[in-house]
Amino acid sequence: MAKDEAQRASPDALLALARKEGRGRLKIFLGAAPGVGKTFAMLTGARSERDGGRDVVAGLIETHGRRETERLIGDLEVLPRKPIVYRNQVMREFDLDAALARRPGLLLVDEYAHTNVPGSRHPKRWQDIDEILETGIDVWTTLNIQHLESLNDVVQKISKVRVRETVPDSVFDKADEVVLVDFPPDELLKRLAEGKVYVEETAARAVENFFKPQNLTALRELALRRAAERVDASLVERMQAQAIEGPWAAGERILACIGPDPGSPMVVRAAKRLADLMDAPWIAVTVERPGTVLDNAARARLDGAIALAQSLGAETQTLTGADLPAELLRFARFENVTQIVIGRSRSGFFSELLRRSLPHELVRRTQDIAIHLITREAEAAVVKAKPARRWLPPQPLHFVYAVAAVAMALGVGKAITLFTPLPNLSMIFMLAVLFTAINFGIWPAIFASLLSFAVYNFFFITPLYTFTIAEPYELLALVIFLVVAMVSSAMAGRVREQARIAADRMRAMRRLYEFTRRMSRLATQDALAEGAASEIHTGLGRGVVVLLAQGDDLVLAAAWPPEDELDAAAMTAARWAYHHDEPAGADTGTLPILPWYFVPLRIGDRTLGVIGVAKEAGSPPLDSESKALLTTLSEQTAAALDRASLAREMVSARTATETERVRNTLLASISHDFRTPLSSILGSATSLIDYGDRLDAAAQKDLLGQIKQEAEGLDDMVRNLLAITRIDAGALELRRDWIDLREIVERIVGAARRRGAAQTIEVALPDDLPLVRADATLAEQAIGNVVANALVHTPKDARIVIDGVAGVPILRVTDNGPGISAEVLPHIFDKFVMAPKGDRADGRQSTGLGLAIAKGIMEAHGGSIAVDSPPGGGVRFVLTFPREGRQP
Repeated sequence: MAKDEAQRASPDALLALARKEGRGRLKIFLGAAPGVGKTFAMLTGARSERDGGRDVVAGLIETHGRRETERLIGDLEVLPRKPIVYRNQVMREFDLDAALARRPGLLLVDEYAHTNVPGSRHPKRWQDIDEILETGIDVWTTLNIQHLESLNDVVQKISKVRVRETVPDSVFDKADEVVLVDFPPDELLKRLAEGKVYVEETAARAVENFFKPQNLTALRELALRRAAERVDASLVERMQAQAIEGPWAAGERILACIGPDPGSPMVVRAAKRLADLMDAPWIAVTVERPGTVLDNAARARLDGAIALAQSLGAETQTLTGADLPAELLRFARFENVTQIVIGRSRSGFFSELLRRSLPHELVRRTQDIAIHLITREAEAAVVKAKPARRWLPPQPLHFVYAVAAVAMALGVGKAITLFTPLPNLSMIFMLAVLFTAINFGIWPAIFASLLSFAVYNFFFITPLYTFTIAEPYELLALVIFLVVAMVSSAMAGRVREQARIAADRMRAMRRLYEFTRRMSRLATQDALAEGAASEIHTGLGRGVVVLLAQGDDLVLAAAWPPEDELDAAAMTAARWAYHHDEPAGADTGTLPILPWYFVPLRIGDRTLGVIGVAKEAGSPPLDSESKALLTTLSEQTAAALDRASLAREMVSARTATETERVRNTLLASISHDFRTPLSSILGSATSLIDYGDRLDAAAQKDLLGQIKQEAEGLDDMVRNLLAITRIDAGALELRRDWIDLREIVERIVGAARRRGAAQTIEVALPDDLPLVRADATLAEQAIGNVVANALVHTPKDARIVIDGVAGVPILRVTDNGPGISAEVLPHIFDKFVMAPKGDRADGRQSTGLGLAIAKGIMEAHGGSIAVDSPPGGGVRFVLTFPREGRQP
């Protein structure tokens, strides 16, 4: 980079700062051992903050009987502890709800790694603090170095004491500030002897076990080193966020190989420590052999190791490959891994001699990647994975089929020898072995190999019908046959198992595909929720509920098996998973005693709801494969729900747009068509009032005629508006009776001529035009709207013909006007569709409702209306009335 080029801040550092916006600041007072003064230092700083005007509240302070600590609390506001009944005893814990309700500026909570009493909202106190930080409250807390998860094994080796209460390093690394409270070991032992740390009996036991000078020195070194690492990481973050140039050299990348054995947690912790020392990212990887089936205990150990790695900040991957070293090295090279951490193999001498162990193979096959071998504790027994199904004992009937296959081979061999001698009949028995291996697995095939060896020797090797072998080469041939048969059977069995595994995976993929396709066909949220609940229930074999967001709360949308509601505790866990976007319930850090496991339905940055999976009493937790399936189906469900939501929004937007267009059109039409006749009426009425005595009788009659004509036009428009409203609302009432269409047509034509229609109107109805059963008023309105449309869209010299079809209740209204354009013709019966202003004979606009009303009236009667406009000009409307019963 050129020296004058402006430095840019790291996007990751800026994003890290952005994520802290709105979140409270966490300050940890870190010590090497109890009694170094962490709580004392925290209270001293808190009092200074309180004296400076800050709102400080002590949420929970453990004094352990130390008078100096008790005096420092003094007049600080202390929240009362929450009583919880556990095993018939009342235990008093930190009151999380009271702290959230009080909402101070700074909250003091001692003992960050404390384990809460069962029945609390969270199993660990650090989880309580994390929830408080999310609300924007600053928290100060205390922690001893032995409670860090990555140092658990190291502390055990130093002190010979296993620390049960631990804090994930990823949580510790999120602290905004770490204050190291250091105290020399000699001074600490002196304070311990004076009773300033523990009471006399407890202090005596502590000196004998934990509080030894060498232990305290080692723990002090760990605390100093971990605090220095945290300060260095904080410095780097600030440099990157403020665009301060530094030596950004290529770093290390660590790979931890884990499996279902008990030593995997040690490998994970060792990799974490190595990554911290080198300030390097690290990945935890497990490799599964195709066909290998883990029992419940092994699967639980593997899932625990993966969860531990994730809690320590590792990226986790699951690989599949028959050649474990090759797959690990392929992944390592792909990810640019520089160091691999792996546990020591416990294979025996002959196993090591005949088949190199995984660490040996990694060392042998690579030259540019460092291999770290972690030795296990002597008492940690290695539990091997359950072999593949191909090694399981098959059904007894399969051995019967193997005997039948060998017997058939014997029969074929004997039949062949009757016709022609063959130098080697062993191939026939080889076919029997391969047939057995392909169809029934390896154990029946091995049995068939041994049986074929005996049968071939007895029936085809001289001397016949004995198991005696006369020539040495024949013995060698038989041994070779047996070896080849067994190897072939093993290969065939393995191919059969691989085919079964491929078929299982194909079925799983097909199920996912079918699930996606089925969800894509569903349009409503309720249908999608029902489909998701049914499919997840089928895949996991457990009860499933789907809760969708409705406002700020969740509602039960679907359940399988059907369930009406969830209890209050389950709903609390579901709301937690929804609002915090993380799993809750069984086997999680939030309300783990519940019999439900909830995961959020998330798409992008939105959470649409949660899916809950039931956990029956005594049933094992969901393993990693089940959780992966649940995650996949949840993502597919969230995508389908989002698609349905977008479809509804599109329909709503389209409806709103159409409604707005109709409203604007209606207002424009009404404002124009009502204003013109009203102006004419107002002008004529004003003339009559002001100049009535000066006007002759003819002028007065003309003005009154204009008022009447314009009022009738307004009445027609109002009738049309009311009619279309009733049609749209489905409230059109029909008063059917037998009517004569000829009479209706004559009334409509007469009224048009009285209103001054200049066009030539001809009525040519057939004499046998049948009567129809219809509402006379509505039928007249429909026919009148069609005729009025012809009058207003044709010139004065046009010709309009109203005729029918003999013996059929059909009317036709035909004109020789300019016709209807091809663009308007398909929409001629839609509401508010109007011809351009120039296409009307009078140059005016209308509401565009006349033909829509005619269509609605005809369809309400069970009839129809159609239009045709040939390219040469002219328009023909065809009104077809239904035939009902016999005419009177």
